[in-house]
Amino acid sequence: MQVYLIDGTYELFRQFFGRPSSVAADGTEMAATRGVIWSVASLLSQGVTHLGVATDHVIESFRNDLWAGYKTGAEVPPELGSQFPFLEEALDSLGVMVWPMIDLEADDALASAAAVAGEDPRVDQVLICTPDKDLAQSVVAKRVVQLDRRTGVVTDEDGVRARYGVGPASIPDWLALVGDSADGFPGLSGWGRQSASTVLARYGHIDSIPDDVADWDPEVVRAVRSAPTLAGRLAAERGSAVLFRVLATLRIERTLLSDVDELCWRGPRPGFADTCRYLRDGSLADRVAALSGS
Repeated sequence: MQVYLIDGTYELFRQFFGRPSSVAADGTEMAATRGVIWSVASLLSQGVTHLGVATDHVIESFRNDLWAGYKTGAEVPPELGSQFPFLEEALDSLGVMVWPMIDLEADDALASAAAVAGEDPRVDQVLICTPDKDLAQSVVAKRVVQLDRRTGVVTDEDGVRARYGVGPASIPDWLALVGDSADGFPGLSGWGRQSASTVLARYGHIDSIPDDVADWDPEVVRAVRSAPTLAGRLAAERGSAVLFRVLATLRIERTLLSDVDELCWRGPRPGFADTCRYLRDGSLADRVAALSGS
């Protein structure tokens, strides 16, 4: 079987900024929610049998306690942020497993479910449906991959190395050095994508990079023109680098998914027709009813 794990936060943002306004029966903006439900239904129509969706029920997480500049929901448009709770209810009524995250993030839930599903011998492949670079750390060979549903690009472990210059295990270190503007931490001054890739390709993790450039691999020094400067900055800012790596490392919480069977779609719940009426979308109810044979 194939398991599809969907980044509901990314999907809701994508639908919000990509679809015209559409209001529900009470006048509430719901175009993005409707778009996500249709998107999930399209996967079901393609024969997907096992899937789950993770959302950021609140944008903030434990990481905000570690770094003051970490992303918040302050800049999320109210008409978008207000759709998260109903999206979660709508997905549940569709009969889909939903992880509405509060202390942890949607990315943590996706990584957790991927870890559990990837270990199940019945699973042929896990597809993490998001282009988010954080999830590259969860990729395992060709068994656990990322799928960008917008472009159709599938990224396996070779693809991660081609894109970042390092393997999945080094992605948190790479992000710590380079920074992640989407998540709100800056990385280390002077370190860029290429320099971080070259150095980490040799050392793997920040902890293994010597403070003194004299102790660096000569080939790395030759390849990185600014090696003396970068070594000095890492030595001076190693504490920040380690903190940024903590921010970039996804937490594995196995209690979120006890068994892959929980992801099996068995049809909508009785309340799904009411959900579609609220969204003023009878065709969606008909589409899902046809898929479930009801």
